[in-house]
Amino acid sequence: MIIDQDLAQFSDVAFKTAVVLYLLALAVSLVYYGMVRTATEARRERAALLGAQTPAASAEARLGAPEKVLVGSGGGGVHNETNTEPPAADTVSALASPTEESALPARLQADAILRKIGRADRLGGVTQALVLLAIAVHAAHLILRGVSAQRFPWGNLFEYVSVVSLFAMIVSTIVLRRKAMRVMWPWILTPIVALLFYGGAKLYAQTAPVVPALQSHWFVVHVSTVSIGASIGLVSGMASIMYLVRKAQPRGQEKGLLGVIAGPLPDAAKLDALAYRSAVWALPIFGLGVVFGAIWAEAAWSRFWGWDPKETVSFITWILYAAYLHARATPGWRGSRSAWINVLAFATMVFNLFFINMVVSGLHSYAGLN
Repeated sequence: MIIDQDLAQFSDVAFKTAVVLYLLALAVSLVYYGMVRTATEARRERAALLGAQTPAASAEARLGAPEKVLVGSGGGGVHNETNTEPPAADTVSALASPTEESALPARLQADAILRKIGRADRLGGVTQALVLLAIAVHAAHLILRGVSAQRFPWGNLFEYVSVVSLFAMIVSTIVLRRKAMRVMWPWILTPIVALLFYGGAKLYAQTAPVVPALQSHWFVVHVSTVSIGASIGLVSGMASIMYLVRKAQPRGQEKGLLGVIAGPLPDAAKLDALAYRSAVWALPIFGLGVVFGAIWAEAAWSRFWGWDPKETVSFITWILYAAYLHARATPGWRGSRSAWINVLAFATMVFNLFFINMVVSGLHSYAGLN
């Protein structure tokens, strides 16, 4: 099979461009993250000062009394959560009298806080635009690579890492499409940039035909399904990590360096729901990928299952996702305990991706550094 070297070269350029765009998006998202934190702290300080100037009952009305809200756990029942987050800056300013407003420091006055929020929102929009552009260039890289070799572009570990990263970014764009969720972009972009940088620096393989063992229609079905499942698992795992950080640093009670990091994060309930809903999709899709792999193994090696290291760890990963969903719906396990299981499932998937492919010898070794 003849490789179109021009298209292959364009594919490599597109990959490098996508990495640069993701890096830019990460940098902008970090600035956005910091600006959201600054605006949030100013809003809370303003609310505290206004509350201190009024009787207790009036202060409670001004700040918004702690409100019990019902949070659906997506199959794990319904539980109460106290919402103590101060209202938005414009709501607070509407409740401040002109005298109170003028008595506040300039940086805590409503107009100043609204300007901070406006600047942060614009940076959030820039982050979103850079992410979308990076996804388009990233997709072009894979399409050009596939066309240049006249095959699907996931025939080695470099391509697999690229495909999983692209799917993860597409999934993230869907789940973080709302403005209030954009603050989570640094948490998603960091592992994606790390994956792509490592893939390009250490795993890169020139465009070439796939080995004979991969010349099967099951190659496309199995790898694409596993890639989608793994990408959703990445989003779910990062959401659980954010959830654990937020649980350790409740809103309005952040302390130390971890508190600085946790400051802009959404409520723990939202992060928990995101992790759960993502895992609900990751479990069956990743499981289907394992099943398709077993069918392919029967056709290629005359057996459905042989306890090959990659098969085994993939099965363990699937079991861990199932355990997470079960724990998430079990009283006494819901919350941090179940979140740690999800993080373990994510870590096992990463272990399978790198250590099993690159270090352990097995029938899947051809997927390594070729």
